Amino acid sequence: MHHKIQRRIFEIIELDHPEDIYSKTFKIFIITLIILNIIALIISTVEDIYQQYQTCLDSFEIISVTIFTIEYILRVWSCNIAFGYKHPIWGRIKFIFKPLVIIDLIAILPFYLPLLLPNLIFTRSFRIFRIFRIFKITRYSNTTKLFAQVIKSKQEEIIIAIFTGIILLVTSASLMYFAENEAQPENFPNIPAAMWWGVVTLTTVGYGDIYPITPLGKFLGAIAALIGIGIFALPTGIIGSGLIEEIQKKQALNQGKESIICPHCGKKID
Repeated sequence: MHHKIQRRIFEIIELDHPEDIYSKTFKIFIITLIILNIIALIISTVEDIYQQYQTCLDSFEIISVTIFTIEYILRVWSCNIAFGYKHPIWGRIKFIFKPLVIIDLIAILPFYLPLLLPNLIFTRSFRIFRIFRIFKITRYSNTTKLFAQVIKSKQEEIIIAIFTGIILLVTSASLMYFAENEAQPENFPNIPAAMWWGVVTLTTVGYGDIYPITPLGKFLGAIAALIGIGIFALPTGIIGSGLIEEIQKKQALNQGKESIICPHCGKKID
């Protein structure tokens, strides 16, 4: 009996079967609750609105945290059903370190930390982590799952592009430091400070708060800006091509499924 209840809870919460009415209802309920939580968090930053509806907002926060806590506990409790998490202790420890489960924990921690450690002022800053509740939607989003597949399949290319960008950032910031330090010691006091200029320039944001004034600095800045256009566009192109590839694979798989013909009756098999 205990095992059947555990398996059923795991099926509803974790497996997300579209044909399971309970799983589908749970999914819709959690997504709706997450969206309402994000709206409540945004509204609560408006002081006038928060003062007027503080009781309602605080009550909704308590109810939401209670539901998310029960969901988290049930996920950890029922995870032994899944292959790879069979051990009653080590299986659960392994499960709680999954990225999505960590997000579930971060989503509820900001509520409990001030209660557990009321004398520590810094615990109030953890409330900003309430925004992590929006990432709980990634568990139920097919688009997010597709994006994660792209990142996984293109991780080597993305790492190379990021590493190339870091090399360019360090090089350009170092050269700019030596070119501008004497002319602008307050804006380019050291290489780490010059990296802010490098990030703004290479990403073509161009805030204009720090810029070169020497001829050599202007020349290096122009070169860095031109190179940055191409280098920092690489990850976008890699991810874009990966998305197209994954979509084409998905479409080909669906077409393959649709073209399966029953050898007995000659009809297509869904």
